[in-house]
Amino acid sequence: MNKTYPSASDALRDILKDGQKIAVGGFGLCGIPEALILAIKELGAQNLTAISNNAGVDEFGLGILLQSRQVKKMIASYVGENKEFERQYLAGELELEFTPQGTLAEKLRAGGCGIPAFFTKTGVGTLVADGKEEKVFDGERYIMERSIVSDISIVKAWKADRSGNLVYRYTARNFNPVVAMAGKITVAEVEEIVENGQLDPDQIHTPGIYVHRLVINRLPEKRIEQRTLRAA
Repeated sequence: MNKTYPSASDALRDILKDGQKIAVGGFGLCGIPEALILAIKELGAQNLTAISNNAGVDEFGLGILLQSRQVKKMIASYVGENKEFERQYLAGELELEFTPQGTLAEKLRAGGCGIPAFFTKTGVGTLVADGKEEKVFDGERYIMERSIVSDISIVKAWKADRSGNLVYRYTARNFNPVVAMAGKITVAEVEEIVENGQLDPDQIHTPGIYVHRLVINRLPEKRIEQRTLRAA
């Protein structure tokens, strides 16, 4: 089975539509699917809900889609590095669903496991709990959180085989595995594709059953979010 597509645009062209929920892997600028984000911009889908740990930075990562005004809503746990995000949100042009980071990870993982909702103590007694069902277990208060299933998930991995088994490299593993699980259709951007059987089964982080399409980006930019240099 070969899931490889010739380009990021080719991998998304027939599945990307206006109004979809798009889950995006990465943490800050580490492990983000750079080519797939750019392809979404080029294909022009509008009114998207972007689900990601963060909103990228101005002119890179998800910041590209915010700048092109293709995102109508963000579901994220951190948005502090993006001035365009701040401008749109304060102007009432962008919806925001702030979600605690661990809760967001579990929403995605649960969605991938077919679990529609779960209870957590995180957010009890805060604005996060507004409008959510609350229950008491063993004398402790919990709120119910709905899981997330995205229309499309886009992730970044280091290496894949042609069946879609993925290996992430170091901290690029971050949110990518749970984002891959949560997608009705998952597209993975990788730096290298090997033949089936060449990956050590013990090293596979995301099984190919979760991955529907692959695209190669051999030389991603891998921009550093905040570069700090020691004075000479």
